[in-house]
Amino acid sequence: MSSNETAPTNYLNADYGVRSWLFTVDHKRIAILYLIAVTFFFALGGLMAVLIRLELATPAGDLVQADVYNRLFTMHGVLMIFFFLIPAIPGVLGNFLIPIMIGAKDMAFPKVNLASWYVYMAGGLFAAWSMLHGGVDTGWTFYTPFSTAFSNTYVISTAIGGFLAGFSSILTGLNFIVTVHRMRAPGLTWFRLPLFVWSLYATAIVQILATPVLAITLVLLIAERAFRIGIFDPALGGDPVLFQHLFWFYSHPAVYIMILPAFGVISELVSAFARKRIFGYRVVAAASVSIAVLGFLVWGHHMFVSSQSPYAGVIFSLLSMLVAVPSAVKVFNWTATLYEGSVSWETPMLYALGFIGLFTIGGLTGVMLATMGIDIHVHDTYFVVAHFHYVMVGAVLMAYLGGLHFWWPKITGRMYPIFWSKISALLVFVGFNLTFFPQFLLGYLGMPRRYHAYPDEFQVLNVLSSAGATVLGVGYLIPLVYFFWSMRYGKRAGDNPWDAFGLEWETTSPPPTFNFPATPKVTLEAYDYTGRAEARLARTQPVRSSP
Repeated sequence: MSSNETAPTNYLNADYGVRSWLFTVDHKRIAILYLIAVTFFFALGGLMAVLIRLELATPAGDLVQADVYNRLFTMHGVLMIFFFLIPAIPGVLGNFLIPIMIGAKDMAFPKVNLASWYVYMAGGLFAAWSMLHGGVDTGWTFYTPFSTAFSNTYVISTAIGGFLAGFSSILTGLNFIVTVHRMRAPGLTWFRLPLFVWSLYATAIVQILATPVLAITLVLLIAERAFRIGIFDPALGGDPVLFQHLFWFYSHPAVYIMILPAFGVISELVSAFARKRIFGYRVVAAASVSIAVLGFLVWGHHMFVSSQSPYAGVIFSLLSMLVAVPSAVKVFNWTATLYEGSVSWETPMLYALGFIGLFTIGGLTGVMLATMGIDIHVHDTYFVVAHFHYVMVGAVLMAYLGGLHFWWPKITGRMYPIFWSKISALLVFVGFNLTFFPQFLLGYLGMPRRYHAYPDEFQVLNVLSSAGATVLGVGYLIPLVYFFWSMRYGKRAGDNPWDAFGLEWETTSPPPTFNFPATPKVTLEAYDYTGRAEARLARTQPVRSSP
């Protein structure tokens, strides 16, 4: 489009009415609804994290009582996992980008897409209602028989919230799979797909196959708690270890529901800011599917101390190490892509590099926890807390923020202040490491998690962790401010401010209502920066008459 043409009506300026947003079937608007919702739940979960770190700054439990502390860390986990980490990248970036990346006008099932957001919000309201009425104190894992027989908190309403969030996840995964299968533009073969699409496709497989297991487990938990049916409670003839098998059969694949989309974001960022095709593109795509498959085989490594057979423990230990291989392949291939690349140090790239560092630490400590001897020593200590946060919070949030900074000009048509965005990326990386690396040491030294009081010798490391959380919080708040600022005052971004590769950069910023004036045709391989440059050169060369 030339500069003097009138910009087409886009999803932002089509209609400003609230009703038009609440009943929209435009995938881009639904992505914005998810963005608002996940930001709200992240803020709630973050507020609870602040209270947790303030409590742990001193050895004595002098800020909140033990039962309040139990409710704080439980609701922090529930909100962050079920209502932020799982839906953040698929709900926001996936919803916005997948149709545009494959040259489609919308999702395969636009009304189902909107329904998934409403179901997600209904789940969030149940969780918020439970929190306002006192919360739940079982831990985010809802372990039985405590959650079914002994806890006097709002377990049922919180479990219903988790159930609804899972149902929303299933609807989203179904939509992604059908959209990718049926709505790709002409010429967009499977091995021309962006790796972001590959990662969300693999994630959708896990969402559809694993999430129903969680749903059934939560229904059984509610039934036992409400009607005293003997399923998990030994006093009623039930088996509490059965709950752990069912819960972790979902919850370990849920780790990949969170991290696989992050892998896709990093592949896009590394390629765009190294100006190179991803090294071993097909291997990286295959690694996403491999992780999705192998993720179903490792749930037992959470149960090394739960009366599980030691022979089963050995098998789960080996499988847990095996699933680390495709993840390590991705890290290697990103590093190889950077080698001799034309690397530019834009803000999204800073987040991508931070992701690689944090995920490497989280992944290596994951291999340590897959080793039975080490896992038994540090089980239920802060070592596990640190590992989990490095992978789930550090890596996923770095990818999410990197993706937001990368595609924000496409979403809004505006740029954000580059200086402040780089400052925030630095604060997030430094603050995160200062917060959670001391927790590896605390866990190895024997400090158990979920305690609001601890021996005096652990105070120095806890103070470091709480100080790091302050830096981390500032790093998270700065983007919130300048993203709002940029929507009104940011300079116009142009259609492709990064000179990146992909169909999303071939349409306007923001995109028109149906993404493209006409269905695009794909002729180049994914991330073929050389081929695109040659095609541009050919289009700009003057036509010479024959002699």
